[in-house]
Amino acid sequence: MSDATRTMLRSFLAARYDDLKLRLSRRLGSAELASDALQDTYVRLGRAEVAGSVQSPAAYLFRMAFNVAIDRQRAEKRRLARNEVQDLLHIVDDAPGPGQITEARFEIEALEKAIAELTPRRRVILLAARLQGMPQREIASRLGVSLRLVEKELRLAQEHCALKLGK
Repeated sequence: MSDATRTMLRSFLAARYDDLKLRLSRRLGSAELASDALQDTYVRLGRAEVAGSVQSPAAYLFRMAFNVAIDRQRAEKRRLARNEVQDLLHIVDDAPGPGQITEARFEIEALEKAIAELTPRRRVILLAARLQGMPQREIASRLGVSLRLVEKELRLAQEHCALKLGK
């Protein structure tokens, strides 16, 4: 775009500002957005590149300002409102932190060690009842022992593990 064309368009925009603002306000539904778009259009005219001449300055400026306004609206839609940002900053992360993960690993290692120290029968009963969720009657039946013995061995196994874990 030549300097003469830029100067002509800027002069036209300044002279017909009220008319262009009124038309844009009707089209966009916002006088404030229309005013901002016309101001941005004036600034952009300084760096606009157009091949050829401008046949209708009013139509050219209106279209340019309208496109600027649409670009602004799209950008605003992508931006989060301040309260939305604040809400996002206050979201609690339920994921365990590095300290919690390390602590849990130590507890698992301690539990594995405590289970390894159990007698074979207590270990089988504890794992069947707590890990596999097997009913105590079924454990007694499978091991060929009484329900009372399973209850006792399970209690002793749990007490041993709790003692080793410090709970």
